[in-house]
Amino acid sequence: PGARTRVMLAILLLVAEGLASGRHVPTSRAAARVSPVAVRATTTDVEADPVPNPFIQRNSEGRAWVQQRARPRRNRVSEPVRRMVRENSVTAADFIYPLFIHDAEDNQKIESMPGCERHSLASMVKEAKEAYALGVQSFVLFPKVDDALKTNRGEEAYNPDGIVPRAVRMLKEALPESVVFTDVALDPYSSMGHDGIVEDGRILNDETIEQLCKQALCQARAGCDMVAPSDMMDGRVGAIRDALDAHGFTNVGILAYTAKYASAYYGPFRDALDSHPGFGDKKTYQQDPANGREALIELELDEAEGADMVMVKPGLPYLDVIRRLKDNTCLPVAAYHVSGEYAMLKAAAERGWLDERKVALETLLCFKRAGADVILTYYAKQAAQWLKEDAEGAEGPVGCDVARAGAASSASAGGRYPGSARRASSACVALQAVL
Repeated sequence: PGARTRVMLAILLLVAEGLASGRHVPTSRAAARVSPVAVRATTTDVEADPVPNPFIQRNSEGRAWVQQRARPRRNRVSEPVRRMVRENSVTAADFIYPLFIHDAEDNQKIESMPGCERHSLASMVKEAKEAYALGVQSFVLFPKVDDALKTNRGEEAYNPDGIVPRAVRMLKEALPESVVFTDVALDPYSSMGHDGIVEDGRILNDETIEQLCKQALCQARAGCDMVAPSDMMDGRVGAIRDALDAHGFTNVGILAYTAKYASAYYGPFRDALDSHPGFGDKKTYQQDPANGREALIELELDEAEGADMVMVKPGLPYLDVIRRLKDNTCLPVAAYHVSGEYAMLKAAAERGWLDERKVALETLLCFKRAGADVILTYYAKQAAQWLKEDAEGAEGPVGCDVARAGAASSASAGGRYPGSARRASSACVALQAVL
């Protein structure tokens, strides 16, 4: 019999036992109204309840006893036990740190992304070194390009003396063991603000890919470790792979933006790069937020075309898509904790509505639990510092602060679901009424 059948049989046996012994069994809802004190076991009250509860018996010590063999709380009883059985953790090595750069001597704050700046190249190196010292070893570069250099075909994207090739060379010289990713797309360089060449209001696919191959080769020559095509043109991963291989860059990897959605969460990022679309939107090439299975089509294509890693963007609203990709590939899966997600958390923290540290670390842990191996996040440096503090503290290993917060909210009646304990007690009373 199923679990429900076994429970009902146990109840019937208890009722029969009560009838045989002459004990009163409530038969109406009014008779079943019992004070919570009558059904709640305490360390001092071990007397029989005025109205019997069929779920609660007395053990050999006279204490309340529910016949429940499996008790998941035993694996949450203490921090050492929780640490031992923890399924996921976050480390600084999981992060890719996005850095915004521009050709200017001073940094510029990004108002919609508190804590982020457009860095001068010297400041970029300094910021990367500080993050590297905290364990963040990977970086991705996003340029704010001067309007005078922007064209419809985005030729500046493959200028060997452009801002990205210079930034790559500086970063690899300063941190030779770091992993440097570069964005492959035309929108920062486009006078139209789109990821591809525009003709009569349409985004050209194949002509754009020709430009993207030139851009990827330029970045590879500068010394990047991986290129990350974010444009969502059909067939661009295979074309870029062939172009890199044909020119001897077989060791340069490809992080494919496999499932990049036409999302409203990108606004602050576009502020940072001044790359808002000049007309319309990007729905003819980025995925529809309503679609999940479609990501598997993109995954199959990117794998066949030679991608080394696959990514979902945005991250937090698309945890289900991260899981779909993880369940259908052996490649590493990345999640992009995008600018809108970051900005919302920062805004709530500034107003005192959320504990920024706890919520940010919990968010990053959620990406790992969903299946992400790698996380692109603007919190990379800050989170790495928090994790370092946790590791050095008396509370346990890296990431334990996140699990402690989750365990506390689950175990406490005053946590995320404050009514759960009351509902459990009410269920017993309701079943008495049914009997």
